[in-house]
Amino acid sequence: MTVAAGTGRGRVRSFLRLVMIEHSVFALPFAYIAALTAMYLDDETVHWAELLLVTLAMVGLRTFAMAANRIIDREIDARNPRTAQRELVTGAVSVRTAWTGALVSLVVFLGAAALLNPLCLALAPVAVGPMVLYPYGKRFTHYPHAILGLAQAIGPVGGWLAVTGAWSWDAVLLGAAVGLWIGGFDLIYACQDVDADRANGVHSVPARFGVAAALYAARVSHAVTLALLAWYAVATDGGIALWVGVAVVAGAFVYEHAIVGPTDLSRVGRAFFTVNGFVGISLFAFALTDLVVRGLGV
Repeated sequence: MTVAAGTGRGRVRSFLRLVMIEHSVFALPFAYIAALTAMYLDDETVHWAELLLVTLAMVGLRTFAMAANRIIDREIDARNPRTAQRELVTGAVSVRTAWTGALVSLVVFLGAAALLNPLCLALAPVAVGPMVLYPYGKRFTHYPHAILGLAQAIGPVGGWLAVTGAWSWDAVLLGAAVGLWIGGFDLIYACQDVDADRANGVHSVPARFGVAAALYAARVSHAVTLALLAWYAVATDGGIALWVGVAVVAGAFVYEHAIVGPTDLSRVGRAFFTVNGFVGISLFAFALTDLVVRGLGV
């Protein structure tokens, strides 16, 4: 049965399309890797309640960030042919509904942080800040992708803090890898909008320096990502399964950059959605396998 857009269920569905809820698969697996590694190092036992709260915190924060992004960028989106059909532009989702969803998601995030430990709650504003700053970044800097990378780097660090309540440089390594990975593929994704961005005064690396330079920067970002993942594997005494996972990610990056070039952006969607979704899920699967082999009780 089709639900009318004006009904409660219809508004919820439209809001979930607006925030692309399925894209939580990009960053969530890395928060799981950090949290599960911390649990393994602590007592080799999965604490399911903590893992559930990590999930709620991550999804809540990401949903808030996406909703805020769409609200803040709705006028820019309306001037870009690629984004002109987004729900806030067409009216499929009202600004009021978007703000309601954003605030509910923020409450979920803060509630989960409070239930985890005092440090997570105290640092919650630090996690929220870059999420709100990112959409404004394209208005004053050519490097908004770096702000997005910083925002996403918080996930693994938060996952580790959620379990231990203490700082970890190992988690920072994983967070930096995630930030460079997501910042890199945001560079690729932004290449689609060079003409619209230049026409509308929107700042980005591709708009300022060209598509070829942006793709080169993305390759460098992903090369450093691999180096950081390898460093993380060494720092946490990762086993063979984790190293295989890093190798699989390397292969995915090679494929991603092979199908996108300065003169052919027709497969950016495949590079952005399919390949990067695979990166998160596959590395998590190998990391989990490695932890279980080493003795993590699930």
